[in-house]
Amino acid sequence: MADYDFTQDLNETKAKFDMIAKAVDMDALAKSIKDLEVEASAPGLWDDQENAQRVTSKLSAAQSQLKRLTDAQRKLDDVETLYELGSEEGDKDSCDEAIDSLKQLGKDLSDMEIQTLMDGEYDERAAVVTIRSGAGGVDAADWAQMLLRMYLRWAERHGYKAKVLDTSYAEEAGIKSATFQIDEPYAYGRLSVEGGTHRLVRISPFDNQGRRQTSFAAVEVLPLVAATDHIDIPDSDIRVDTFQAHGPGGQGVNTTYSAVRITHLPTGLVVSMQDERSQIQNRAAAMAVLQSRLLVLKHEEEAKRKKELAGDIKASWGDQMRSYVLHPYQMVKDLRTGYETSDTQGVFDGDIDGFIDAGIRWRHQERRKAKEEAEAEGNAN
Repeated sequence: MADYDFTQDLNETKAKFDMIAKAVDMDALAKSIKDLEVEASAPGLWDDQENAQRVTSKLSAAQSQLKRLTDAQRKLDDVETLYELGSEEGDKDSCDEAIDSLKQLGKDLSDMEIQTLMDGEYDERAAVVTIRSGAGGVDAADWAQMLLRMYLRWAERHGYKAKVLDTSYAEEAGIKSATFQIDEPYAYGRLSVEGGTHRLVRISPFDNQGRRQTSFAAVEVLPLVAATDHIDIPDSDIRVDTFQAHGPGGQGVNTTYSAVRITHLPTGLVVSMQDERSQIQNRAAAMAVLQSRLLVLKHEEEAKRKKELAGDIKASWGDQMRSYVLHPYQMVKDLRTGYETSDTQGVFDGDIDGFIDAGIRWRHQERRKAKEEAEAEGNAN
């Protein structure tokens, strides 16, 4: 600890806080909270439950963000005072307490900084995630199920509400696909950086010769649609089929035709739901996911048109975005950010915040570079 410079660390932490406070605009945030409080106290708010949930969720998230910032500001002052008093009185315990508090505050501010980087159009939404097995046969189906567990454990670690909407089980082991929803502000902003192809390399537990197997699974992340999105889907554009829900190995999990499959005829998109108890609930859940996919499709088409106007902006995600290697060594590495860890078991148990945070920083840099390139080309023209 002799080489530790408290003053330098304090100044760096203050600078980080100032940057976050400027990005968030605490005065504007406080005004937004007052406006939301007026909306939340309006008579008849709950006559429209979707709007009421949107308002109360937004208010809660804004209040939490402002409280974290004001608490951090107070702690910065307290830590500085505690260290100064400890130094003057030769109180080593007080100095050590101040140092520990400052280090923890630095970590908290890093978490807050990540949220300021989630500035995409839909980043503050809840998320709908679909995992599909890819090349690799039964190993790929097993890998898809491992990824499902990984993300559900991640949500559990953070206390996020996660709900599995649909699961299609493979014949021998694992799953063909699964869709789940995470109802938490900024769940889409965080998990959207997980979208892409995930590769697993290991000794196959399904190969009696113990050979190494490479398998793939695709992760798709969508923002949950809101009532204000106005995605109109005429009945003539969809085909609705019903069937019996099935569990592992193809066994029926109920005797009624409660499962629903909706096909969007103009685009060919197909969504199926079977985890709700009634056909009405499954249809509503399937329509919500279909609307989310159409919303993203609309957004991608708009982005494509903007890209054509702006020129060739290289900010694409590669097909294979992360490798999980269990043999001949232990390593999980993100191929976009370079972030890696040898704690593979921790990753499979949901400890993926390092990858998500690195992905958010990487995405923010890519967006900024793309914007700068577009502006430079616009000025040149």
